[in-house]
Amino acid sequence: MPESSGIEEQALNKAAEIGLSSQLDEVENLDVNVKTHPLKLVQGQVDAVTILGEGLVIQKDLRMEEMEMQMDSVAINPLSVAFGKIELTKPTEASTRVVLIENDINRAFNSDYVRSQLQSQKINVNGKPVAIQLQHVDFRLPGEGKIALNASILIKETGEIQQVDFSAVPRVSPNGQTVSLENVEYGQGEEISPELTKALIEQTSEILNLSNFDLEGMSLRVKQLEVETGKLTLQAEAHVEQIPTA
Repeated sequence: MPESSGIEEQALNKAAEIGLSSQLDEVENLDVNVKTHPLKLVQGQVDAVTILGEGLVIQKDLRMEEMEMQMDSVAINPLSVAFGKIELTKPTEASTRVVLIENDINRAFNSDYVRSQLQSQKINVNGKPVAIQLQHVDFRLPGEGKIALNASILIKETGEIQQVDFSAVPRVSPNGQTVSLENVEYGQGEEISPELTKALIEQTSEILNLSNFDLEGMSLRVKQLEVETGKLTLQAEAHVEQIPTA
């Protein structure tokens, strides 16, 4: 491949890396690799775009341990290349893999965002609406396809702290957009306050909601969710309308 094409590829790689990084709160490692031929580039054709990321923190304090995205046969505006941009002329599909680990999901649960979400709700406990405050959440991925959660919740009106404890199997919705919890098994706290447990189940589904992982110009549809001991892997298709660039 001529050297000029290599220089153009490097410029596109760098522009995409800067553009994607600008949408993230933290980035440990991000690598974009554009593969094409100079004649194809002039015609607005790119053979492949690969995005590899590690330690990517997106909105709501949710960290991806790993992210891998592969796009093939991408159509771009050839004039945009002169400005170091990858401007898609039509949407493309990408295969995507996202790995979340137990510690990072725990961090999201204990973030200010989730605390504020729960505190903004009024929960019915024993038939009365009460304000709650999340004290601590222990989220676990014990294996066997399950997630498990134990939480301490303060009932503000009484100062009482209640425990919510359950395990469940996460399932992807048919449209690939949301995650619901099935086969919920309650711990000791369920009989004390099923309302609190329900609120935590809904919040768990919200944290695992796949729209949390969308970046500008990209949206995910999950095809498969694999839950192992200590980690959760999402296999998805991404609909890409634009690749963010600098």
